[in-house]
Amino acid sequence: MTKPPIGRKIGQKVKKGKLKASSRRWLERHINDPYVQRAKLEGYRARAAFKLLEIDEKHNILGGARRIIDLGAAPGSWSQIAAKVTNSTDADPRVAAIDFLEMDPLPGVRILQMDFLDPDAPRQLIEAVGGTPNLVISDMAAPTTGHRQTDHLRTMHLCEVAAYFAVEVLAEGGHFLAKTFQGGTERDLLNMLKQNFRQVIHVKPGASRAESVEMFLLAKGFKGRKASETTDAAEADA
Repeated sequence: MTKPPIGRKIGQKVKKGKLKASSRRWLERHINDPYVQRAKLEGYRARAAFKLLEIDEKHNILGGARRIIDLGAAPGSWSQIAAKVTNSTDADPRVAAIDFLEMDPLPGVRILQMDFLDPDAPRQLIEAVGGTPNLVISDMAAPTTGHRQTDHLRTMHLCEVAAYFAVEVLAEGGHFLAKTFQGGTERDLLNMLKQNFRQVIHVKPGASRAESVEMFLLAKGFKGRKASETTDAAEADA
């Protein structure tokens, strides 16, 4: 069971200075966030690690993973977990991570600094992971514009591209996890996933801030490439 966060005393204030009030409030929330404190204590690069760990605790997606692809990986906390559960090493890499942002090296993780939407990204990821992945995880989100509907649509596009990538590369029985936003997953995407996976659900782990609109789309038990080919044929006939 995931332990409750522990760490420094909660309720610290940031001294007034040149910071704007909104920036000061964000900084205060960040330094007082128990998940941020726990991430530092346990050596994770970001509090996002606990989102993945909490999802796994309930839905067991990491246990059988032998190779993992991490999309939108920076700064690398999910890749840290992936390398540990797959026993990935530099000599035998079983985790491939991609982000257009720079990431510090991680033992056992092949890192690609490039846009996942680059046409050559899928090929490079498969080569980097060294085999067929059992799990594709995506924490990708488009840079926010401040316009909620626009942000939702842009991030949902990334989620959709990641989902079709997962269907193309996953081993039978594998799983797919991706960030989405509250406001509804596109019906066509949900239908595609339900045709290709045995279970499709939305989850919001406790480590995801209550005020955040993020959720995660989890598709478990990939049925295999034949199901994907059937889906493509049905869409072509429609």
